[in-house]
Amino acid sequence: MTTQKPTWIPLLVLLAVAVLALFTDLPGSIPTEGIDTGDTAWLIVASGLVLLMTPGLAYFYGGMVNHKNVISTMLQSFIAMGVISVIWVIFGFSLAFGDSIGGWIGDPTTFFMFNNVFDHKLSLGSADQIKFTIPFALFAFFQMKFAVITPALISGALAERINFKAYVLFMVLFCICVYSPLAHWTWHPDGFLFNLGVLDFAGGTVVHMSAGWAALAGALYLRRRKSHIESNILPPANIPYVLLGTALLWFGWFGFNAGSALGANSLSVTAFATTHIAAASAGLSWILFDVTRGKKVSALGFCIGAVVGLVAITPAAGFVTLPIAIFIGVIAALVSNIIAHWRASSNLDDTLDVFPCHGVGGMMGMLMTGIFATSAVNSAVAGNGLFYGETDLFVKHILALAIVSAFAFGVSYILLIVTDKIIPLRVNEEEERLGLDISQHDESISE
Repeated sequence: MTTQKPTWIPLLVLLAVAVLALFTDLPGSIPTEGIDTGDTAWLIVASGLVLLMTPGLAYFYGGMVNHKNVISTMLQSFIAMGVISVIWVIFGFSLAFGDSIGGWIGDPTTFFMFNNVFDHKLSLGSADQIKFTIPFALFAFFQMKFAVITPALISGALAERINFKAYVLFMVLFCICVYSPLAHWTWHPDGFLFNLGVLDFAGGTVVHMSAGWAALAGALYLRRRKSHIESNILPPANIPYVLLGTALLWFGWFGFNAGSALGANSLSVTAFATTHIAAASAGLSWILFDVTRGKKVSALGFCIGAVVGLVAITPAAGFVTLPIAIFIGVIAALVSNIIAHWRASSNLDDTLDVFPCHGVGGMMGMLMTGIFATSAVNSAVAGNGLFYGETDLFVKHILALAIVSAFAFGVSYILLIVTDKIIPLRVNEEEERLGLDISQHDESISE
């Protein structure tokens, strides 16, 4: 067992939060007026499904790294369930969905420590555009699960060389400075992208593009692993873990997308159906494209392809028809596969191809939404997509793609610099050689 210098600061911060909680008095009951019990039941289930995606991601990533980094990689997902959940209750939800400050960010005092969440009127925004048939507190917790998984997605690009304590600090800064503003821009009815008419049904922009661009920034900032430089990368530790992780992600994604209809209704059924068929199509597309390049059909390939399909359909799930979802899955997987193949032949060390899969997949989904969204599926579509002869929505999505990409990459890179100044981001060469399971956590698995 190795030892390290004790530090009291993180524990003192948590104790301060616990003491603060004693002085925050919340109502004991939730208003029932306007609540639909069927919608509420479905959103409780959907919230659980979305949370399940984070352990699913842990297995997905944990199986793909080498045997010396399985525990550390998986823990980087699990720790998000602790850290981001607490941040969300204190002020994260307020930053994302509090009273809008110019359409850019929420007032952090609006729902500080979830004040006013449990007795909140069933609406959101100065324009009163979003009315709920579920308790507002349930909406807040449903959104929490999205905030949890987003920084966990980034960890795949930083695997096998990131200092765990620095990763936790970066995760907190990312949630505050990148995720929450993007959620406000896109989903708050006073957010500037929302008012522009940009569509993101369940997080292609807010979750996957933000994580993908942050992953690219991290891969560039941390530079290459020694094994990558020497072309001596160890094989994946456990392909069955990847299969299990994919199954959990696929299953949980039904809550992610169908739950974003915010009710047990026909729109949730549409999102459920498009989600499944896009994943199935993309998994097939990925492995069949591999076959055209002379590769064998692989479990890893199908799993990655299916996840790309899930990513790409996320912003479009409640805006497109079922046949279009097949097209989205097939094309997104082809494009992501090509980018991943290019990445593998370059000097960019994105360990688990987070940018090619989540960043590119998210951008493909955003573009496809601008092309194929139709008011025939969802009346919230003010103007049909490019495929139906209208250009306005597509142009807005191109503009939003550029803005979000620049913001997510630029701010994430700055946060990496700030984090590195406080806690070194990268482990030293000896710690990297030993593996992060031992060097960061004094834990290991058998080979």
